[in-house]
Amino acid sequence: MVYRFTVSGDNFSRAGMVSAEMKRILQQLGIPIPTIKRIAVSMYEAEINMAVHAGGGKAEIDIQDDKIVIIMSDNGPGIADLDLAMQEGFSTASEHVRELGFGAGMGLPNMKRNSDELNIKSEVGKGTTVTMTIHL
Repeated sequence: MVYRFTVSGDNFSRAGMVSAEMKRILQQLGIPIPTIKRIAVSMYEAEINMAVHAGGGKAEIDIQDDKIVIIMSDNGPGIADLDLAMQEGFSTASEHVRELGFGAGMGLPNMKRNSDELNIKSEVGKGTTVTMTIHL
């Protein structure tokens, strides 16, 4: 079963709507609560990054018998230094975004922490694709 969503960009009041909808779907499918929590956190962090840095993007969630694969992709500026971006607390968010309570530099580390597998492909000037796999 594959679900596809558009992630809103530059509208923080809508950020998190895709992860909330996916959480509802997973509950209806009977996925265990701890797994749903990991998926919701991972997706929410990706959505916020898309809103903060890329003006939105796309989400694709593939529910398989033994795993759930989440692909979050955007056409934003890309990540210049992925090793640096993976460090807790590192952020390139603007002051305005930080004043709104976002941009603490925990997005990518939280995605890694809540995924069994994390793959990030990013090209400066072209965008980023984050693939997270969570085993069932």
